[in-house]
Amino acid sequence: MDWLKFSFYDSASPIMEQLIMFHDYSMLIISTILSMVFFMMLKMIQNKMTSNSILENQMIELIWTLIPTFILSLIALPSLHLLYLMDELFNPLLTIKILGHQWYWSYEYNDFNSIEFDSYLSPQSTFRLLEVDNTTPMPLNCQIRLITSSYDVLHAWTIPAMGLKMDATPGRLNQMSLFPNRTGMFFGQCSEICGANHSFMPISVDVIPMNFFISWVKNFN
Repeated sequence: MDWLKFSFYDSASPIMEQLIMFHDYSMLIISTILSMVFFMMLKMIQNKMTSNSILENQMIELIWTLIPTFILSLIALPSLHLLYLMDELFNPLLTIKILGHQWYWSYEYNDFNSIEFDSYLSPQSTFRLLEVDNTTPMPLNCQIRLITSSYDVLHAWTIPAMGLKMDATPGRLNQMSLFPNRTGMFFGQCSEICGANHSFMPISVDVIPMNFFISWVKNFN
């Protein structure tokens, strides 16, 4: 991520790739519409002639009713398809439970015995308000189920580079899927205003190859 960069983060999951493509596709349609409208407005301002067929014409009214309907369908159908893809969960190989607290996160790897840890803001960090003392390891190219909840108030677990944002609600389990396809350290923050220290509960995910993840599981204390 560079300074003055207006686009999204580089994607780290197939869902985020699709979100970026849909954003670019939508912006292309919107830019085309704005250009056409601006051109028509300029022509109308410069043209001093008037015509009854332009001021009142049923065919023109029919066209400017049908064309927006067609354009909206071009945007709505891919959007609905993407929403269903984000909601689907295909045979997860790993389940991670994420619990929000005031003001830190705790993680439970339910597929393994006794793998639970808390993740606090690191006081000495290179990236201010983003690094934590215990990162969350995840294996590369693995279908992962993330389950979020909260012990106290509303939180939101968010990783922008992976296209993830899910509320952590007290007394409720919310579920989302993840398929990380790129190694690296990915940061996020709580995206729900949860109290005085809302800005001090960052999220740090470490995507590593499967053999390193298995070694981490075996060596976890």
